Amino acid sequence: MYQTTPPEPPDESVAAESPIHMTLGASGRSPRMTYAIMGVTVVVYLLQWLSENVYGFDLPAGLGIKSNELIAAGQYWRLITPILLHGSLMHIGFNMYALYILGPGLERFYGPWRFLLLYLLGGFAGNVFSMIFTPQPSLGASTAVFGLLAAQGALLYHNRDFFGGERTQRAIINIAVVAGINFLIGLSPGIDNWGHMGGLLGGLVFAWFAGPVLRLEWRGLTPVLVDARSSSQVLLAAVADALIFGSLIFLFS
Repeated sequence: MYQTTPPEPPDESVAAESPIHMTLGASGRSPRMTYAIMGVTVVVYLLQWLSENVYGFDLPAGLGIKSNELIAAGQYWRLITPILLHGSLMHIGFNMYALYILGPGLERFYGPWRFLLLYLLGGFAGNVFSMIFTPQPSLGASTAVFGLLAAQGALLYHNRDFFGGERTQRAIINIAVVAGINFLIGLSPGIDNWGHMGGLLGGLVFAWFAGPVLRLEWRGLTPVLVDARSSSQVLLAAVADALIFGSLIFLFS
């Protein structure tokens, strides 16, 4: 997430009932929500580029960048819209590459709509932290990406018996190292590390209470992965996550 100066002017193999049932073949589903998020983000970046080159200013960023003053004035959509905005080709390239690496695997376990909730809540929490701790305007999908990183760790931890304890431990250590390296990189000028921290925490809260908890059952001769999380648990965790981080705005701003 970059800080910047302001611009101038059911194959649904997941059943609908609770608990959620997911066959082993579900891992072959296309991660369509990941690709949809990437597509929308790229389209928005093209609109940014077009606006700058035709009109001389970045209109999408002007309408959606995280601006503390404008959020305080009631433009609360700016706590979400920065995840669609980027400051350069390298910026969007790095974030979309990270989404491409993390997103498909998570979405296959989460399902498309729960994955979207995870992505949005990570971005929201990151922008809340950025508003509280960083006065500069900022934009970028890395708040949401850090939420995915936390969710990856939570998924492995909650299902360590399923994935294998030793393997899970190594993977979680790798995730912690990746997060640590990125936080060190975030100490560079112009990078909103508070946004990254908020995204990590927002994603972790949702993933901890709403992420998949898997067990293997047999339905006749068919092995089935059963997610013990109910849809009501997922909804409750999403609302609680949003309320927790949303309330921070009024407590600290």
